[in-house]
Amino acid sequence: MSVTTNPANFSSLERIKPGLEKRKETKYRMVLMIDTTIKQIGKQIAEELLHSGGNPAGFELIDTTGMHISHCVGCNYCWLKTPGVCAIKDDYEPILKKMNEAGQVWLISDTHFGFVSYQTKNIVDRVMPLVTMYLKVKDGQMRHVMRYDHQPDIGIIYTGEGDQAYLERWCQRTALNLGSRSLGVFPAEHRKEAVSCML
Repeated sequence: MSVTTNPANFSSLERIKPGLEKRKETKYRMVLMIDTTIKQIGKQIAEELLHSGGNPAGFELIDTTGMHISHCVGCNYCWLKTPGVCAIKDDYEPILKKMNEAGQVWLISDTHFGFVSYQTKNIVDRVMPLVTMYLKVKDGQMRHVMRYDHQPDIGIIYTGEGDQAYLERWCQRTALNLGSRSLGVFPAEHRKEAVSCML
């Protein structure tokens, strides 16, 4: 069953300065925030970013409330049958496209048992269309060959009792697997530090 994405979930807080979206040097500088929190704290973080002067290339907040984002089923269609396209037809595809266009992706998540929520984990697990099935050795470790020349850097802002050390390690490994870098992991009460990384 195909589910249509509700455009209302894509925040009206999106800000892109005129002309910048077409300039090559700013193509991958946009900050994408994906909020899966129950209290929707992404709106507060977006407001703080605006008050700090905003990212010159713009930013976008996606509130996943009411969106249906399934878990990866490991079918490998995104590698073999429909390269770069996930076989699951739900609300995830527009998010994946925006992730591929962003310079930074910030996952804003509640935590359960010290780890990100299942909604956030689903989002990360479904990035497999961004990589290919081919492998290479890099720095003594096996890595997927990237499908695209650009991969966004990844950061996490979390609520609750997250295991900071474990989340930092997971964010670093996720970024490494995507051929990008970790922007860090910040508890919600230290979100101003995360906002300073977005500028």
